[in-house]
Amino acid sequence: MPELPEVESIRGQLEPLIRGFRIVGANAHPSVKFSSAVDAIGHVVTGVERRGKYLLVGLDSDWDDRRELIIHLGMTGGLQVDDQPPRDPHCRARWDLDDGRHLWFRDIRRFGRVVVLNRGDHQSLPTLHAMGPEPFDPRLNPRNFYRSLTSTRQRIKTSLLSQRHVAGLGNIYTDEALWRSRINPVSRRVGPERASRLLGAIRNVLAEAISHGGTTLRDFRTPDGGQGRNQDRLDCYGRAGQPCPTCSAILARRIIDQRSTTWCPTCQIR
Repeated sequence: MPELPEVESIRGQLEPLIRGFRIVGANAHPSVKFSSAVDAIGHVVTGVERRGKYLLVGLDSDWDDRRELIIHLGMTGGLQVDDQPPRDPHCRARWDLDDGRHLWFRDIRRFGRVVVLNRGDHQSLPTLHAMGPEPFDPRLNPRNFYRSLTSTRQRIKTSLLSQRHVAGLGNIYTDEALWRSRINPVSRRVGPERASRLLGAIRNVLAEAISHGGTTLRDFRTPDGGQGRNQDRLDCYGRAGQPCPTCSAILARRIIDQRSTTWCPTCQIR
């Protein structure tokens, strides 16, 4: 599933391609997960923002309040802007721009979602509505991050994936951040010092991945069709059975709350 760096890479490419253009037509898969895409017709794109793993496309018009086109990429979703309308059986939504181009959402497995809402009214999307702070928000400091983590007895890996303590993390960058901060993924308590170290690792891992265009393991593509480059820089995720880059012990793998997890038994002791 695309995580924060992949979604941010898409956002950065997509915004200059569609900002300021009016949506003059649309077509959508009949599933309720995509059908409201047509509600964007007639609106002008005012910008593209990101919240966690969601893309928030600002919409404005002369006849109603400002709205948002919200896109969640799911497992295999991607966005492209083309001169010709797509002829792809996996196209789930298409928006026609007033310069003749087409923005379209491709999603093979249909785990993504498209919805048009009033700006900021996210109650119908519980994960987005209850999402924790952005990892680079200066208001997120080690103290309140630690306090947030102490509010649950979940394993730390599961807590980070919940989106409640910090937004945008998925399996890849959670494994990477826990490895860098030397925290075992099954730990249920993380003290103030380790919480501070973990927050720093989260920020560093995400910043590096953004700078390398995200991680492409299979499906992720940017709007120009390019792949991420961060997959060649992963230290822990997906490397079970290989030597730890720090201590040379063999990285281990196990399922934690239904999520595959890689860690170093030597560096990340409980």
